[in-house]
Amino acid sequence: MLLHGWGMNGAVWQSITADLAAAGFRVGLVDLPGFGHSAPLPGARLAELAKAVLTEVQAPTHLLGWSLGGLVATQMALLAPERVASLVTVASSPAFQAAEGWGGIKPEVLSQFGEQLAADLPRTLERFLALQAMGSATAREDVRVLRAAIAQSPAPDAEALADGLAILREADLRSRVAGIRPPWLRLYGRLDGLVPARTVAQVDAMAPQSQSVILPKASHAPFISHREQTLSELKRFYLTL
Repeated sequence: MLLHGWGMNGAVWQSITADLAAAGFRVGLVDLPGFGHSAPLPGARLAELAKAVLTEVQAPTHLLGWSLGGLVATQMALLAPERVASLVTVASSPAFQAAEGWGGIKPEVLSQFGEQLAADLPRTLERFLALQAMGSATAREDVRVLRAAIAQSPAPDAEALADGLAILREADLRSRVAGIRPPWLRLYGRLDGLVPARTVAQVDAMAPQSQSVILPKASHAPFISHREQTLSELKRFYLTL
């Protein structure tokens, strides 16, 4: 089950779904509430999003979550470990907002996005796409792929976008990740400006039962910019299960 990031929808995974299917997986693409074809869940915070997705998980399932989707998948693994066969988080963090001694998105940047949403939703999404691709050698192509994914489904719900920003601002699972029981791979891009690579060692210490891999030339969307490397790490991880 593949979970997308903020402002996106399930189509963002199209570059790797065929490869995962060829490796023997039955692949499910999720539109989080208020994104793509999923109905909004007004006022939802992290736990509510995780519970909403868990209603679709009846048997142990491999979760693969990117960015905000990785945070939702992490919460799912904490809420219902018996229904999570494994967890992979891509360019994700247990706490996205920067704080003292912790790298992340600056609070003022998240506040600016919130203010701009009400004034100009399309421009705000476009700015966020650019921020996600920043640092990648293929940034323009990465943005094109992300933009095309958004265009394949209905526009995201404005309130769901605002709620998603609130989750990125408020959610903090750092004190809980040591309790994650399913096998867990954390995949990062060294050039990621939203989830700084310097936090990787900190999460290693918080969750020593997990594995971490940093792709040296990737940014925030490694499954797009560095598809083959991402697939290689996924296959390596799944083969150990």
